Amino acid sequence: MGFLSEALGRIQPSATVAVTRKAADLKRAGRDVIALAAGEPDFNTPLHVREAAIAAMNAGHTRYTNVDGIPELKEAVAGKFRRDNGLDVTAADCFVSSGGKQIIFNAMMATLNPGDEVVVPVPYWVSYPEIVRLCGAEPVFAVADATTGFKLSPEALAAAITPKTKWLILNTPSNPTGAAYTAEELRGLADVLLAHEHVHILTDDIYECLVYDGRAFATIAEVEPRLQPRTLTMNGVSKSHAMTGWRIGYCTGPRELLGAMLKLQSQSTTNPASISQWAAVAALEGPQDFLADWRKTFQGRRDMVAAGLNAANGLTCLVPEGAFYVFPSCAALLGRKSRSGMTLATDADFVIALLEETGVALVQGSAFGLPGHFRLSYAAADSELQQAVARIQAFCDGIA
Repeated sequence: MGFLSEALGRIQPSATVAVTRKAADLKRAGRDVIALAAGEPDFNTPLHVREAAIAAMNAGHTRYTNVDGIPELKEAVAGKFRRDNGLDVTAADCFVSSGGKQIIFNAMMATLNPGDEVVVPVPYWVSYPEIVRLCGAEPVFAVADATTGFKLSPEALAAAITPKTKWLILNTPSNPTGAAYTAEELRGLADVLLAHEHVHILTDDIYECLVYDGRAFATIAEVEPRLQPRTLTMNGVSKSHAMTGWRIGYCTGPRELLGAMLKLQSQSTTNPASISQWAAVAALEGPQDFLADWRKTFQGRRDMVAAGLNAANGLTCLVPEGAFYVFPSCAALLGRKSRSGMTLATDADFVIALLEETGVALVQGSAFGLPGHFRLSYAAADSELQQAVARIQAFCDGIA
């Protein structure tokens, strides 16, 4: 038509949003649907956080704030990075946005030019390459499949870097796989990055609080402080405090970059929601003891779901170290037919047939750059997960 921008033509809609919407439509139509496509905790936002939001409203904190966050929240963010990640930062080194996605968008939009490259490990969160493309740059995919535990190897990283590389995007624990890098594994990547001073690092640590089996979380600027001047460490309260709808993300990074992000945000959304910011202060500075209980619950769900999927005909599922996703392979079942007669040529066919025949909503692995897999979010009640796994097993048994 010529009306829409060329930039919009470079990107695809979010597959996770599309599946979630389709599942919701089926539910409204009366179908029995178990939706395991969305990535959000099923717990309620902690009471003390909700009470802080009410108190903020009653105190009149309902007006515009500083574009990059109220001073109280930036102080709380800096305190979190010092306390939990060993990063020597102050409020002046921190930035607040309307969700973690806006942090990533701001950083890429503020720095990328046509011809620039961004290394994106595969599989990836669906928005990473689309944000890069929207900015006119090119994602360069470095495969980190099941043979490496879905983790980027130093060799694969080195092979992906060129003189045009401006960023590496690193997500740990990972969406969609749940892979969590150890400090030793990050050390190997850091050694490569030290040899390429033109490459900046955006580390998406949004699932930091969800690392299992007694493992310790690590972030790359903590492992290698010499990388901190060119690292944007991003986090938020969405996953840690079950605040996905509150839309608060935060980061710390080079002040020049934060200034550029401030300039951009001042002409887009301006400040994050004032009430959400006060709630986030309570989230970061208030009690954190509930996190251990949540983590234990998620780990139990992980164990149950992974075991059930590995018992299903034709599926293989690595047990993830963190987050609340599993990313099994369904490759052995492709090229065959479901019980209803649908040909499963691709992983997208697999998840479509599964939804139509059983009511279980998942996301195809090709949406994350790795065909032959699917993502299941186990951020749901145990009873729902048990029923979903049983339906998946029955579906797989019916494939001929």
